[in-house]
Amino acid sequence: MTIACWLLGSARGGRDHLADLHGPRLRAFCERVVDTTVRGLVYEAAGSVPADLLVRGAESAREAARTWEIPLRTLDADPVRHRQWLGAAKGAVDGLLDAPR
Repeated sequence: MTIACWLLGSARGGRDHLADLHGPRLRAFCERVVDTTVRGLVYEAAGSVPADLLVRGAESAREAARTWEIPLRTLDADPVRHRQWLGAAKGAVDGLLDAPR
């Protein structure tokens, strides 16, 4: 089983580039992986990217999950707090791996 992790909550670049990463590119990625071995998605909704873009990204991920029936976990832990972030990320992946199929 493959789990995809969209860990771009602290990506760098101009606002338009970041908005594209957390919107159209995320949606296009989800659309393309639906016919692959990917059976779950972790979306990082915390980091240095402007909060409004992360909120929109989380909504894009939820919409894609509903549309293509991709199990989703949202990672809301602050990446600055590395140990907590790592535990939350592991929990998100484990939750997808342990979910009934």
